[in-house]
Amino acid sequence: MKQISLKVAVATALSLLSAQAMATGLVAVPAAGFSGTAYTLCNTTGNFGSSITTAPTTGANNTCAVFPTNEATAPVSGFTLVANASRPVVLNNTYTNFTNVTVGTVTDRVWRNAAATECIYGTKYVPANVDYRPTVSGTQYFEVNDIARGGFSSSGTVQAGYFVVSGTNASPIYRIGRTYTSVQHRALQYDTATNKALPGTNYVALPPTPGSTASINGEDFEINATTTATTVAANQTANVNSEWVDFTFDATWADDDGSTNPASPMTYVQAACSSGSIPVATNAIRLRQTAQEFARFIDVSIDGYAPSSATPLPNPSVPF
Repeated sequence: MKQISLKVAVATALSLLSAQAMATGLVAVPAAGFSGTAYTLCNTTGNFGSSITTAPTTGANNTCAVFPTNEATAPVSGFTLVANASRPVVLNNTYTNFTNVTVGTVTDRVWRNAAATECIYGTKYVPANVDYRPTVSGTQYFEVNDIARGGFSSSGTVQAGYFVVSGTNASPIYRIGRTYTSVQHRALQYDTATNKALPGTNYVALPPTPGSTASINGEDFEINATTTATTVAANQTANVNSEWVDFTFDATWADDDGSTNPASPMTYVQAACSSGSIPVATNAIRLRQTAQEFARFIDVSIDGYAPSSATPLPNPSVPF
């Protein structure tokens, strides 16, 4: 029986690897989410950035991944770049001592097809080498674990994915969700390689729905390297929200878990749009620090391109 079980397990693992190797391309993200969850998994290596991540290639680890020539090229053929902006990410909250601190920049791009019926909205976050907590000793780097992009409540099923430039240390996308809620993920402990590769107690890869409608769901307190991360089921849930597409990754100038992911990948949402100028919606892009390691919850919003008449809600709150 043990031999049969082992053979089944090996066959299952190989089939999963084969499926992921053949899964390159944007993936469908329905307005109603997925079966029992708002999320779908993408790169499953690296324990959501707490351990060693394997970058996507055309041959493996490439679910949700695409491979255009460069970040300015559309990830789908037949689309042309029609809008491009660089937007500063400015924190001003209790952690910055209520002063403006520019913690990074977001590249905001839109590609549109020739028929002017569909657009692809691209987002990339690049952190700055800056201390965002001036009243705390040492250097505290803002860590972005999720980008949520709004404006898609009337879009039905959208296509979403990401691109990592080969040879860079940019984080891959670990999961994509049709939700406003970014769900925290922590390793068991941050002291050894073995513990970093294990999920914390009760932490899940695919948060169930229905559940939280907050901007961030998890445990809003700092932990040290030897703290055993544990949570409860209610803090690992996320409601489906068709207005939003959430991307989970790990990007900071210098990570407290010892890794270096100096940027997010370029993320994409393909949805219906129209001709004419590309509208900019207030607070359409939300960047979340979900306290994966030694930090607190922070949600910072910036304006972004969005489908016509989009007014992404709820309104942001500070700090989250």
